[in-house]
Amino acid sequence: MPVRSEVALASATISYLDWQPSQERGSPVVLLHGGGADSAELSWGALGPALAAAGHRVIAPDHPGFGQSPRADWPLTQERLLQYVAEFVDTIGVTDYVVAGLSLGGGLTIGHLLARPGRARGAVLLGTYGVMPRLADGSGGAIVHAAAFAMLRTGILTRLSASAARHRRTMERGLRDIIRDPAARTPELVEAVIAEAATGSGMAVFGEWQRDQVRWNGLRTDYTAQLASIRTPTLLIHGERDGGVPVSRVRAAAARLPHSTLVVVPGAGHWVQRDRPDVATRAILDHLRRIDDAPSARP
Repeated sequence: MPVRSEVALASATISYLDWQPSQERGSPVVLLHGGGADSAELSWGALGPALAAAGHRVIAPDHPGFGQSPRADWPLTQERLLQYVAEFVDTIGVTDYVVAGLSLGGGLTIGHLLARPGRARGAVLLGTYGVMPRLADGSGGAIVHAAAFAMLRTGILTRLSASAARHRRTMERGLRDIIRDPAARTPELVEAVIAEAATGSGMAVFGEWQRDQVRWNGLRTDYTAQLASIRTPTLLIHGERDGGVPVSRVRAAAARLPHSTLVVVPGAGHWVQRDRPDVATRAILDHLRRIDDAPSARP
């Protein structure tokens, strides 16, 4: 079982989960969850124990306003979230770590690698944000993006999200889109996601971040042009049926990263480590093993 702790940073108070291995044999891993009705427990509750069993200390914070972390006194933006991630890593004192993130957390992982080159020994991107110029590709992509911008600016999308959080069937349909395998949508997970959406502040603060990110003609954060400067060994894990980030975008991102490995998971959706935990966990453990076996690994 993980230990839940709380740390006061200069910018926010953060609650986090800490899985301690019985014998530490590999690099510590910092896990950054996604947006919406998500938290450290929801995204990493299955992966954390598996990595700890393999000898890794695993630390997973709840972003400000998500899970058990209180809302910050500032609106969420990409820049402020990156500041919190840097402060968190410094304050808990991990070194030679691997940083991994899902979706929003993947975008934070990329931003962290760019802001602090050489600090992390490795990285994992799952269904990552930050590799697209707008919300949708294709001939109708500009229209889809402009519609989302209008819905965010008028508050319609926020009201729709709040309404969906109160309706079980709507939440279950949403989960079917991001976890394609029915067996992976366990009753316990469904209940936990519905509870987080209905009672937590994650949906509200995620809306703040969305309003900052979605401009009328594109996204504020697209790291594609900067990926070639990242020298950190990076594993990309992506669901073949991810409805939010096309596989083609992730293939292009992997091609730009100098030291990358791409695993496309057949049939999986956006919440890939929940959809196919067997494939994701095995790929991450293999990646960690390669990093720890490299010549620069600690004795």
